[in-house]
Amino acid sequence: MGRYTGPACRLCRREGMKLFLKGDRCRMSKCAVDAGRPAPGVHGARPSKKTEYGVQLREKQRLRRFYGLQEGQFKLFFQRALRKRGVTGEMLLQLLELRLDNLVFRLGFAPSRRTARQLVLHGHVTVNGRRANVPSMVLRAGDRVETKARAKSQALVKKTLDAQSRELSSWLAVDKDGLKGEVLRVPTREEIAPFVNEQLIVELYSK
Repeated sequence: MGRYTGPACRLCRREGMKLFLKGDRCRMSKCAVDAGRPAPGVHGARPSKKTEYGVQLREKQRLRRFYGLQEGQFKLFFQRALRKRGVTGEMLLQLLELRLDNLVFRLGFAPSRRTARQLVLHGHVTVNGRRANVPSMVLRAGDRVETKARAKSQALVKKTLDAQSRELSSWLAVDKDGLKGEVLRVPTREEIAPFVNEQLIVELYSK
């Protein structure tokens, strides 16, 4: 199954909440979720009975779409979290948050995760001074993300940083003049995604 190329707002409407798939544009007044538009489809406006499986599935889809992953990719990250020591749900959130494309977005180098993924794929960033073009690369504390030393790369990132309105996460550091950032530490559960109940996702995959 290929990547989703349809309207981003449709996914937010399906989940009934803002996933910020368009970055700062999602904070504008014409947002479909703020406007109260129903979920897509013929039966979108009709309330449906929620089963235990349905609630777990929605939670998984919400998190998967938030980070812009396909089902296969998301399942691989869950399996990696399962092998790590600690609470599986929390390990999953940390792995997703430490993905290179997410970090490029969190540092303010890109307005959305989709754009951040393109920056990485097109070779506009480096990790610890080395070429990095794999969006799913998981970084660790102490790793540095820098904009490649070429005019086109730096112009793209500088434009986004200058228009930045989001607050930087406390577990990251950014040098706007040098167009680079660093992972200070692994984020805690509360610093990642308070809107999701990851335990429901663990229960879904445990069936």
